[in-house]
Amino acid sequence: MAKIALITGATSGIGEACAHIFAQNGYNLVLVARRTERLAKISHHLEDKYAITIKQVIADVREKESLSEVLEALSSDWKNVDVLINNAGLSQGLDPIDKGNTDDWDTMIDTNVKGLLYVTKIVSNWMISNKAGHIINIGSIAGQEVYPNGNVYCATKHAVDALSKSMRIDLLQHNIKVTAINPGMVETEFSVVRFKGDAERAKNVYAGLEPLIADDIADAIWYVVSRPSHVNINDMLIMPTAQATATLINRN
Repeated sequence: MAKIALITGATSGIGEACAHIFAQNGYNLVLVARRTERLAKISHHLEDKYAITIKQVIADVREKESLSEVLEALSSDWKNVDVLINNAGLSQGLDPIDKGNTDDWDTMIDTNVKGLLYVTKIVSNWMISNKAGHIINIGSIAGQEVYPNGNVYCATKHAVDALSKSMRIDLLQHNIKVTAINPGMVETEFSVVRFKGDAERAKNVYAGLEPLIADDIADAIWYVVSRPSHVNINDMLIMPTAQATATLINRN
């Protein structure tokens, strides 16, 4: 029987790249995302290319009640999730704390922290019933250090780091692995979202260097998941060669 991976934020960036690499390796997928048409397009492409089965779940991880409803409505077979990839996350704005937009703060906290918690509570209980599983939390270099104007975004990713450590402790007795994947600069839709559609400003973030791409992170996640059952990679910090810290970057 094929294994199952559940991926949030599955229609772009790291989430979409993970869907591709897990499909390529024979996993059936539960793909959770907000964009209906894009989710359908990706799902049909992967099913046709890799002869796997995909369950499409239209949901916003911030919406606790509706999220729980659609996930718990899955059949018992689809609840046999082997791997959970908590990928849904974003940054909004880049302002000092005194000028921050509180709506942006709410969006980041509700998505990056509360959304991750809502999904994990549901899926971890399925894994406990199965006495096995692997949870991958997508953190950031911003969860390891802070940088100017990163305040609330950095705080949410520090929270992801703390939650990953505490999940590992809480779920130890249930044979559930927990891994934190912490990327540096990855060129996805991340900066476009942060700057609210300003593509030129987003492009300038990566000017003069070769950033990571989503496939780099998906490849690392596959490596972590494909280790033997007695091996867990607790944390992985992945940076472009041109980046030493959150702010120290070699631009040509």
